[in-house]
Amino acid sequence: MVNGLANLPQVVLGPLAGRPEEDWYAAPAGKWSAAQIVQHLALALDYSSRTFAARRAHAPMRRRRRTLRQIVSYLMVFRVGWVPGRWRAPELSRPAAHPAPAEVERQFREGLDRLAGVARELLPGRGADLFVKHPVLGDLTLPEWLRFHDWHCAHHARQIRARLAR
Repeated sequence: MVNGLANLPQVVLGPLAGRPEEDWYAAPAGKWSAAQIVQHLALALDYSSRTFAARRAHAPMRRRRRTLRQIVSYLMVFRVGWVPGRWRAPELSRPAAHPAPAEVERQFREGLDRLAGVARELLPGRGADLFVKHPVLGDLTLPEWLRFHDWHCAHHARQIRARLAR
């Protein structure tokens, strides 16, 4: 599972490699630019990795009961690979208005490295008894967060490629 993280720089950053800086900022009106998307992904990676790291010594936990909306959303993302409805990114993962490409690339790579380190440290021993809440999907284990980040990066990489194709 941790090995899947190694592919994400190519998936997300590969389409932007060697592109002029203005390509990082191209976006339809009211939508995020590629630079903002990369920063959003970096912030999400940072949130889950830091929260799991902070809980590494926590006693075994149990998943809180999910709401019907969380159950449906979880199934749609993890089984179908589709986002039900329009999600609004939580405040902590919203990007700056005009982030610098080099800085967001660094943040993204560091977030991936941090998450991979936490996963190597905690898995498999804490794979089923340590949780971090996702704002839409509810409590997720570290393996579930790894799957989410894989899906989330692929989802946003499609948006990046679409912006670059214009």
